[in-house]
Amino acid sequence: MCCGTKRLTVIQCPSDCVYLASAREHPPAAVVRRQEQDVDRLVQFLHDLNTRQSQLFFLIGSFVARYKSPELHPLIDDDVAEAAAALAATFETAARGLIYDHRPASLPADRLATGIKALLAEAAGNGGSAFDRDAGVVLRRVERAAREVRKSEPANRSAFLDLLGRMIRTPEESPSDRTAAPERSRLIVP
Repeated sequence: MCCGTKRLTVIQCPSDCVYLASAREHPPAAVVRRQEQDVDRLVQFLHDLNTRQSQLFFLIGSFVARYKSPELHPLIDDDVAEAAAALAATFETAARGLIYDHRPASLPADRLATGIKALLAEAAGNGGSAFDRDAGVVLRRVERAAREVRKSEPANRSAFLDLLGRMIRTPEESPSDRTAAPERSRLIVP
């Protein structure tokens, strides 16, 4: 019991300690449960999407996960849902042959929508109305996901953003970047 509660905080364990090695290999049960919940949610949101739509979902998700908002206008789940809804409406009207740019009401959502729109314009290439339909479907799915995750955790205004941050690793995150961060406690409590 003493080893499990005071490991690496009070007791300086030798590097060849089998209990320390086991603790490093097996994350706490709460972390495993959270990862399983996150994967279940992500699979639920990807249900019924084709390959191109799934790729667009991850493209948008990775953009949102690494998006840096200005200090005075922090991004929250409601902004993500609002930006996705406005862009979905824009792409849905474009798929019908009409050009109308729907705009979100809040400034942070508008800035995010502008970034996502530029990203999708680059990804579209010569996709035409088929790409517009796929983008509309995916953006509606992102909107729904942001609203559902936010509703499931009412106290956390950035629950969807946190989910994306945990599930989508950006290319600039290398293993050395993660080890350079302050080391978390490796304490395992039974």
